[in-house]
Amino acid sequence: MKNADIIIVGGGVMGSSTAYSLRKIGFDGRIIVFEKDPIYEYSSTPRSAGGIRQLYTTAINIQISRYSLQFYKNFPNTMEIDGEPSEINFRQRGYLFLGTDQMMAGLEKQRALQNEYGVPSEVLSANDLLNIIPELNSEDLAGGLYCHEDGYLDPYSVMQGFKKNAQKMGVEYISEEVDTILTQQNRVTGVRLINGTEFNSPIVINCAGAWGVYLSEKIGIPLPIHPLKRQIFLFDTATPLEKELPLTVDPTNVYFRHEGDKILCGYSENVKPGIDFTVQRSLFYDEMWPILANRVKNFERAKISTAWAGLYSFNTVDHNAIIGNHPSMKGYYMALGFSGHGMQQAPAVGQGLAELIHLGKYENIDLRPLRVERFSENDLVLEDAIV
Repeated sequence: MKNADIIIVGGGVMGSSTAYSLRKIGFDGRIIVFEKDPIYEYSSTPRSAGGIRQLYTTAINIQISRYSLQFYKNFPNTMEIDGEPSEINFRQRGYLFLGTDQMMAGLEKQRALQNEYGVPSEVLSANDLLNIIPELNSEDLAGGLYCHEDGYLDPYSVMQGFKKNAQKMGVEYISEEVDTILTQQNRVTGVRLINGTEFNSPIVINCAGAWGVYLSEKIGIPLPIHPLKRQIFLFDTATPLEKELPLTVDPTNVYFRHEGDKILCGYSENVKPGIDFTVQRSLFYDEMWPILANRVKNFERAKISTAWAGLYSFNTVDHNAIIGNHPSMKGYYMALGFSGHGMQQAPAVGQGLAELIHLGKYENIDLRPLRVERFSENDLVLEDAIV
């Protein structure tokens, strides 16, 4: 029983989406998912901000996110189990990038590309912004880029929806940590667990998130990825806002949105790469709060209710995912380096990987622009809209 047809390392949203998609398109071999953190305490998925957007600057990211958005809109019914909808609390309250004078030409260019792929994004004037956030201080703003279709959801529920449906279709989840991927003559042969047990498989998919780069390095395949800590804060305001917020990104890259009757916010601060889950409230008080209070007057009186840190699997070269098979290691597949947008791209990436493995080619979306060979070929996918 130590043999499998496909092994997936990492049972978060990416690994579970891939396992689910393999079954849905007809792969009936034995699939084993190894997840070292059975309660997902430190998994990046439930520590995500949960934003779902199509506001990207590259064609491939727009296509991936448009596919995923449609999937999430139908998620409760598509992923129902025994007649019970898989609720993910998807709130289509929009995504809004605020822009200064210097940014507006770039935002207009982004809008044009997004519209080409069916995304109903629009460039708003500074006055238009007040219709969305009446309390907004727009003195230094010229406008913004907005998409009403976008929004935010509960990442943990999404992951559980994929996992439970995969399990229902016979995918096995084992709560053990993979120590290394086993290889022989430039092809994978399985995995060895921390406890020494070996499982044989001709295909191993690395969906281990921020830890995935270390597994790849162990088999002599370095990737331009490192883990980066990202902190999220949840705070109360003394005076509620008039309207529910879209996920709003300030020109400083501080972002904020509603989470129930509280405000969730985050910021991509400069930190040393590595596995780190410490929370520093000084980031909020010293750097983020002045920006938030200046942007929305209601945020002047704020009190943190909770805070947490999660990890980006950060691609240091072009800030985009690395997806597909490795050209020099047969049977080795990966979905890594999402740099903060893995949650919103998981449905499309899982589907794409499943197609590539089971059908031998991409069918819904051609994910080849995100192949690992792009680095050696100098064919990078340069994404500007990174939060």
